[in-house]
Amino acid sequence: MTPLPSQTPSPSPSPDPSPDRPRNAVVASAAYCDGRRIAEVPIGEAGAWAAKDGHFVWIGLWEPDEALLMEVKRQFGLHELAVEDALHAHQRPKLDVYGDSLFMVLRTARLEKGELVLGETHVFAGRGYVVTVRHGASTSYSPVRARAESAPQLLKHGEDFIVYTIMDYVVDCYFPVLDQMATTVDELDAMLIVRPPTMGEIESIHRLRRDLERLRRNASPMLEVCSRLERFDLPMIDQAIRPYYRDVQDHVIRVNEQIGSLREVLSFAFETSMILATARQNDVTRKLAAWAAILAVPTAVAGLYGMNFEHMPELHWRYGYPAVLAAIAVVCTALYVRFRRTGWL
Repeated sequence: MTPLPSQTPSPSPSPDPSPDRPRNAVVASAAYCDGRRIAEVPIGEAGAWAAKDGHFVWIGLWEPDEALLMEVKRQFGLHELAVEDALHAHQRPKLDVYGDSLFMVLRTARLEKGELVLGETHVFAGRGYVVTVRHGASTSYSPVRARAESAPQLLKHGEDFIVYTIMDYVVDCYFPVLDQMATTVDELDAMLIVRPPTMGEIESIHRLRRDLERLRRNASPMLEVCSRLERFDLPMIDQAIRPYYRDVQDHVIRVNEQIGSLREVLSFAFETSMILATARQNDVTRKLAAWAAILAVPTAVAGLYGMNFEHMPELHWRYGYPAVLAAIAVVCTALYVRFRRTGWL
């Protein structure tokens, strides 16, 4: 099918950008009909393609500048508040409805060299178009497009199915992150039971708790997004696709439950470690106190007879020295036995 004539110059689709490549990239821009990709579409012609009966356009952008977003806004009549949010990013997950179109914010997560990295994806969807705008360290959506195009019988539903595949991909990205965190938590849990935490382990615990809290703040609002999508009566949402949104909601619930479980395990392990450390410290203190009490006996006797008074009858007694040693030995032995029985030694 021959593309419609361009009304204004616009960027052509470019390969998926990496952090080292320049911004303002059009990652992909394609027209679909009956569940199949039929043409690569310049941004300036996207609105005309979207208006054709039975067609829709799927555009992927990576950190676009204001000029590019304004062109996309003009092509599809996007709401200015949604465009402003997509331009400046740093939004919490949410779903806004403007007439017959919707604007959605999703947060992605992944681990890079053990560090949690969060990205942001904004989705505009309406009759005849879906536009995704990625910010930050968001992973490529090429697998999402490939997955959708591999199921033309579902892709022919159009925009609502694309929204589902994007949401499903974003939510599923949380599971590998949580699996790696779970492995780290299990290792820390096993070590903290055996011995007190080192400074490095305390820093790891703090970092994990902080990262889990960041994940919770980003994953929890997506429950409301899924619930509202399932309830909304929008022309672009087919009844046949609504069960897929429930499936995404189930995944979000699992993510939140796993986050909560890891937070509880980590807190319990740290608290248990502190209790054990306190118990070990108390045990050492008791042992030191017991030995101090035992050693106090010969110290007191030696101090008594070291005062050099002239009239000390025991000093002139033939058995005075062995008697004092015997008394010290008896008292120290009695104290030792007593402390052993009470568990202090």
